[in-house]
Amino acid sequence: MKRLANYFLQGLIYLAPIAITLWIFVATFRAIDGILQLPIPGIGVLILVAFTTMFGFLLSNYLSRQLLTWFEQVMDRLPFAKLMHGSLKDLMSAFVGEKRRFRHPVSVEMIPGSGIRAFGFVTRESMDDFGMPDSVGVYFPQAYNFAGQLMVVPRAQVTALKLDSADIMTMIVSGGVSTGASRLDIPAQRE
Repeated sequence: MKRLANYFLQGLIYLAPIAITLWIFVATFRAIDGILQLPIPGIGVLILVAFTTMFGFLLSNYLSRQLLTWFEQVMDRLPFAKLMHGSLKDLMSAFVGEKRRFRHPVSVEMIPGSGIRAFGFVTRESMDDFGMPDSVGVYFPQAYNFAGQLMVVPRAQVTALKLDSADIMTMIVSGGVSTGASRLDIPAQRE
């Protein structure tokens, strides 16, 4: 009986992430198709991808960029819209585009001399504007959550990691249990 329970749990470990991912995709397809009221399943997602690609193409044109700049200036004048639009734009540009912010993974010694470290990303190289010339801004994503925390830490406690940013983010967000984390090949600290 114990062996059957172990088989069940092992199957659950593999099937649950697949099932949840598929459920999210199907729910997204149905929601988009429902909003657009399209009879063919999945066509709404194709239309959304095509529209987004076309929008990106149009923005590469100078006139379209000017129009978008004007629209963003209008958004910046509206208090709540400015907060939402600015935050979402900064968040999206942090992950994709030319101004990506999560390019510099680091390890931070949280309490000097303790050996306790946290992984994060340097998002601000200089804190001079805040009167902290010897500090940097480090963003610490949270595990199993799309949130994080920005901390200002002394530069001396920050160690750059020569690892792929995507692998570090996967490891942090998964709480260190992602299979991608095993590829990081982080050497053990010796005393």
